[in-house]
Amino acid sequence: MAMLTRVLVPVEFSPRCQGAIQYAAALARHFHCEIAMLHVVIPPTSVYGFSEAAAYTSAPDLQAEVVADRRDRLEKFAAAELQDLAVTRTILEGDPAHVIVQYARMIDAGLIVMPTHGRGPFRRFLLGSVTAKVIHDSECPVWTGPHLEQAPSQHDPVFSRVLCALDLALDSRGILGWAGGFAGEYGASLAVVHAIPSSVTRLGGVYFDPDWSIHVAADARKRICGMLDDLEIRGEVSIPVGDAPHAIAETAATWKADLLVIGRGRHTKVLGRLHTNAYAILRESPCPVVAV
Repeated sequence: MAMLTRVLVPVEFSPRCQGAIQYAAALARHFHCEIAMLHVVIPPTSVYGFSEAAAYTSAPDLQAEVVADRRDRLEKFAAAELQDLAVTRTILEGDPAHVIVQYARMIDAGLIVMPTHGRGPFRRFLLGSVTAKVIHDSECPVWTGPHLEQAPSQHDPVFSRVLCALDLALDSRGILGWAGGFAGEYGASLAVVHAIPSSVTRLGGVYFDPDWSIHVAADARKRICGMLDDLEIRGEVSIPVGDAPHAIAETAATWKADLLVIGRGRHTKVLGRLHTNAYAILRESPCPVVAV
């Protein structure tokens, strides 16, 4: 993977963002790169409606007051964790997801670190709409997960086990390359998982010839090992059978992965930027996820 030069962290002043900052700070220390903190202020007409906002602005201007308050909060947010790092702090106005994606492109961010909104026993059903849109639209990888508020408290979180989930689509080589590069940077072990859908081995209650599932698994393993050899990456390969989100999450938990790397697709059409299972994998993952 290319060395990171800038990590973007969208901030909305929650404990989840505090955890995102901890991960971003660890990455910035390792790669000696800059952290760009961004807070997006939603226009008052989007929150209050035009007539209410217009009435309020007959006093001090509402937006200027909000921006000034948020700027002060952004300057103070996570100051202790970032005191030894190069940090820029920016306030912009507009639709949060759109602004985040455009700003990441403008500053040539190599990675966006932001939390989901899933928590507790309901986390698998929840994904913040802003995070979902950023994952869908961003041109750079997005580091996220329902666990960022539980970021390790140590100065530099340990990444010793990186798991890469591949569906063997056209972008698999790039995803594996990113995962292998990250693992190499940290001297981490790498494993690759490819889940074979149950529909390949059975239809309803009727099971296919066992030799067929063995052939499918062997073919997948051969293709993955070929990519590993071509990229000169070492890693073990796991080919579980079952629903992809569950099988991948179970593999990550069993293998005690510190990071899961998945793909989002490379198509530019409205519904084409995200693989079918990406949201579900992200919600079920027991560790942070990078969507490449």
